[in-house]
Amino acid sequence: MTAAPAEYPPLGELAFLSDCHTAALVGPDAAVVWMCAPRFDSPSVFARLLDRRAGGAWELTVDGAGPPEQEYAGPTLVLRSRWSTPDGAAVAHDFLAAAPPGAGDARSIVPGGVLVRLLTCERGQVLVRHRVDARPDYARRAACWETSARGTGAVLEEGAGLWLDAVADGGERPVPRESADGVLAFETRLREGGALAVTLGHNGAWRGPFDVATARRLLDETLTAWCAWSGRDPYRGRHGPEQVRRSALVLRGLMSSDTGALIAAPTTSLPEWPGGERNWDYRYLWHRDAALVVLVLMRLGHRAEAGKYLRLLLRHCTAARGDLTPMLDIDGGTGVPETVLDHLAGYRGSRPVRIGNDAEQQRQLDVHGQILDAALVHQQVTAGTRDALGPGELSTLFTVVDAACRVWREPDDGIWEVRNGPRHWTSSKLYLWVCLDRGIRLAELTGGAGPDTRTWRAERQKLREEILTRGWNEAAGTFVQSYGARHTDASLLRLPLLGLLNGRDPRVAATLDRVDAELGEDGWLVHRYDPAATGDGLAGPEGGFLLCSFDMVSALVLAGRRAEARERFDALCARAGRFGLFAEEMTADGTMLGNYPQAFTHLGLIEAAMNLDAAEDEEALHAWANRTAGVSPRPGP
Repeated sequence: MTAAPAEYPPLGELAFLSDCHTAALVGPDAAVVWMCAPRFDSPSVFARLLDRRAGGAWELTVDGAGPPEQEYAGPTLVLRSRWSTPDGAAVAHDFLAAAPPGAGDARSIVPGGVLVRLLTCERGQVLVRHRVDARPDYARRAACWETSARGTGAVLEEGAGLWLDAVADGGERPVPRESADGVLAFETRLREGGALAVTLGHNGAWRGPFDVATARRLLDETLTAWCAWSGRDPYRGRHGPEQVRRSALVLRGLMSSDTGALIAAPTTSLPEWPGGERNWDYRYLWHRDAALVVLVLMRLGHRAEAGKYLRLLLRHCTAARGDLTPMLDIDGGTGVPETVLDHLAGYRGSRPVRIGNDAEQQRQLDVHGQILDAALVHQQVTAGTRDALGPGELSTLFTVVDAACRVWREPDDGIWEVRNGPRHWTSSKLYLWVCLDRGIRLAELTGGAGPDTRTWRAERQKLREEILTRGWNEAAGTFVQSYGARHTDASLLRLPLLGLLNGRDPRVAATLDRVDAELGEDGWLVHRYDPAATGDGLAGPEGGFLLCSFDMVSALVLAGRRAEARERFDALCARAGRFGLFAEEMTADGTMLGNYPQAFTHLGLIEAAMNLDAAEDEEALHAWANRTAGVSPRPGP
């Protein structure tokens, strides 16, 4: 058996594949090191990313060649890899098959249910080797392959929905060798113009036998689907346009075509610090992403996806009571208890490895504002169309606003999910103010027999006054993390972005400087908070938080410090991974940390780019929504 690799791949060297139903990560050596099946939150089939020896991977090598050159094939999530040897050269296309929607299909990307590795010899001859070490159920058991009764491929436990087929030009099928521990290995010699297609089905019964022509058709359909989706993007900004387009692709790749859920990341337990315990499962939907998701998708011309995502939130079983959990599963439900996988070593020895997430049991009051901000933007852009929110949906939203009136004086667990008890987080109060403000504006926009907003207006004013007094520490000269604290928090960078204060307000300027002094690093990186000062209940440090680093860019633009903002933005974008992707966090030397690729980071990047392009006093995405609705920008009262 071939030995497992000696090192874990740097996160920024991993390519992200998606069919908008599940995802895979491919390493710089062309090995598939992470994949869950049949969907994003299913148990893993390949998990070498979390255990280099026991996790399992799908290796693809060309005899006599080193690691391939890799790139995405245009504005898609199709990975192209090239090998060269003295005897020949080959190119592979790795992709999770997808297709454009047919007539009457509302999905913009239609999942195909297969992972395809199509390799073509371009010059001379090459010897291609595949080694498929599948380890189902988070590597808790070995694979047990069977020969299909309906073809010549191999099936992993007949009926379980996983199967493998390999075929070369002319119908030649390599004969796999299966080791005692369930590893399939086979090799094929290809001559110039010849091709080998290997297909792993992950979502249903055996659909083979496949051939090279079928694999090429699937490649064409997948390229067409992604290019068509990307081509709808109307963004033509000057700042990081390629980064914005790649970030948009990442967001779509993290969004379920079936339910509209956008997961935070396709991975679990990638550490926020090497060897540390800050390792979480992010394969779920967080309400904290809601406003930016809808704003960004709307601005980029993807209104159907934005609406589907918002309506999934509104269908949440407790939304009608105004009682919102911080996160949902892909189907929009709750019930994802956190457990530990003791048998996995963890990325770079970082344990525990967790699946599920107990954040769903927390009380995070900021979610009220996230959803109302998203809903207002959606209604501003879709008013008068069939996509606009209906009476039942508006009623649910107004119930959320009523709930905010009742609970805004209470403590909560905060946006960062600190696990050592509730407190009065200033950022939670900010988002509760957003809930009241957007609820009032939504009622005004929809008119008719809407709610009586007099109570909402009175509570909005009281809450604003409290934030400006108790959230501000006069002695420290800054807004602070929680009432009574002296230290700050990078979530406060959103004070001007959400409209509570103008970006040029002296209190905002002082807070930006204090955040940079306390939490900044190297002039471009921003940590979300100081773990020791916060007392977050966890041991050890964490990396700089990339969303907050991009938030600083946006806040500086609104503060009139555009040159400084541009320098930070360029420094951040220069540290993107090989494929233009970002994790959740980073160290000052550019090492990526945390789950990857991270939706929150890419959302913050897009927002920062658009703010740089606008360079105005109001946050660009909200200003765009206001203009679309034909209303004047309005600062907070």
